[in-house]
Amino acid sequence: MQKTYGSGGFSLDVQIQSQVQRLVLLGPSGAGKSLTLKAIAGLLTPDHGHIRIRDQWYFNHSNGLNLAPQDRQIGYVFQDYALFPHLNVLQNISFALTRTLLNPSKHLQQQVFPWLEQFGLTSCANLYPHQLSGGQKQRVALARALVAKPKALLLDEPFAAVDTELRHHLRHELLKIQIQTQLPMILITHDTTDADYLGQQVVELRQGRGNSSMF
Repeated sequence: MQKTYGSGGFSLDVQIQSQVQRLVLLGPSGAGKSLTLKAIAGLLTPDHGHIRIRDQWYFNHSNGLNLAPQDRQIGYVFQDYALFPHLNVLQNISFALTRTLLNPSKHLQQQVFPWLEQFGLTSCANLYPHQLSGGQKQRVALARALVAKPKALLLDEPFAAVDTELRHHLRHELLKIQIQTQLPMILITHDTTDADYLGQQVVELRQGRGNSSMF
């Protein structure tokens, strides 16, 4: 896929083919990693090319296909977690199922409870984001991305805001969850340790360029 920003501006040209479940995009700040993730999620539209995960087409410039973000069934964990500050943990996770700011029904709460337990958040269910540690916020964001049973999971620098010890623990937890769910996962990072631990295939992006054949 290709995307150009303004006359003479930043140009994104990424061509990746892969058969693995855990793909890591590695590169420094400004390499185009987050833009690539946003294109996959439908948050920006490429000028050319196509996007497909497994047998699901999300974008194809040649025939005008461009699914809306809400129709892509993709879980997205933002670098800053993007939690709603006025919603507690239970409500933040439930939002992925309701897309409203109303209190979740008992039926929806029952779908959320297993994820609270999975991520060790049961005791935090009624807390608000400002009352959580960095690691807890990250786990809430992951639970919210997974509760709706997405077809793929995108993670934008998911460990950037946590310390080294917690980073190691969260890498392990994420790997365990991916293996359990068998979800295709695309993770972006500037940390080679993240890439080594989680990536079945690692693609390096620099100045908007990344290219990889089938792995």
